[in-house]
Amino acid sequence: MTTTEYYLIAMVIIFSVPYLIWRLARTDYFAPLVVVQTVAGILLGPGVLGAAFPDFHATVFSAPVIQSLNGLAWWAVMLFVWIAGIELDLKQAWQHRRESGITAGLALGVPLVLGCGVAAAMLLWPGWLGAKASSWQFVLGVGMACAVTALPVLILLMEKMDILRKPLGQRILRYSSLDDIAIWGVLAIIVMDWERVGRQAIFLAGFAAVGVLFRGLMQRIPPRDRWYVGLIWLGVCGFAADWAGLHFMVGAFLAGAIIDTHWFDQDQLDALRHNVLLVAAPVYFLSTGLRTQWTVGGASVFIAAGAMLAAAVIGKLIATGLAGRILKWAPGEGALIGWLLQTKGLVMIIFANVLLDKQLISGETFTALLLMAVASTMLTTPMVTPRLARLAHIVQRST
Repeated sequence: MTTTEYYLIAMVIIFSVPYLIWRLARTDYFAPLVVVQTVAGILLGPGVLGAAFPDFHATVFSAPVIQSLNGLAWWAVMLFVWIAGIELDLKQAWQHRRESGITAGLALGVPLVLGCGVAAAMLLWPGWLGAKASSWQFVLGVGMACAVTALPVLILLMEKMDILRKPLGQRILRYSSLDDIAIWGVLAIIVMDWERVGRQAIFLAGFAAVGVLFRGLMQRIPPRDRWYVGLIWLGVCGFAADWAGLHFMVGAFLAGAIIDTHWFDQDQLDALRHNVLLVAAPVYFLSTGLRTQWTVGGASVFIAAGAMLAAAVIGKLIATGLAGRILKWAPGEGALIGWLLQTKGLVMIIFANVLLDKQLISGETFTALLLMAVASTMLTTPMVTPRLARLAHIVQRST
């Protein structure tokens, strides 16, 4: 058969396997489709399918097929990160800056410290550090992965819980938006290529200058044209960031963050996010699963994943508990917000992919991070739903 035919077989597998598991097993309560797609990607990778049926795996997921899938996956994830940047509402965060600053700062800082502690302990054993990583890059990268809140996936979960457009949902968006900015900023520092600092300075200066012109243009053109211009801007920023030695994901996030949400119709923006998840994101999850490695040993990978999950969840709960005491929230409110903010999902997978691409973490560390992201996202709905039922009165609180 031709490469095209193998590519189409791979696409059928990518879309059918997760959907059938999700629909037939009715996993939506504890594992939304986005989680099932990630798990299916792991199962279809070399660690599971490749180990059980090596010839079939090597034939269907050959190098040319993987290369073709990666092209679609890159653009899909760039769109996803771009939309996440657009959905940042810094004006709302500024209006509630004391509350947002305290909560977001603690929600980022506490799990970051705990995650860095786990990473430092991992360095005592070989096999976790990436080939081009310094110890500080590894520790800070894993620590920040534990601190990530997956804003786009969290939006989807809050939509299902019917709290996204309510005051509580908007509070969660403010907290996670501020943390998103910090996460991508720290990522830019971690992956900075010090041999290309000049290029990076040119990129940042150019982005600031051209960004002013871009914002002026976007406000003057018809709403329909903003989609086309925005996508061109996304491609330019992604290329420029990658050329500068950062990563095209950093460029994609900045391309969205500089755009005001109200420039687009909210329903159309929601539809685009859902369609990206439907049409292209599963390919990204598959390409992510194909990177999974188990050579350190299955037990070691799961132990590392469990330790990072504990740091992430406990860190968020401690942080929001402290914020609740400072801001005098109702009993139980801090735990509810903490369980929402611990959601990892796609953003952390993207973050881990960047670290792997830059060889700052090993394949085994990437696998542990991936398992942690899946477990974190699966915990959200079961832990939040009963708390929402008990604390329904706080859903309408705007502070």
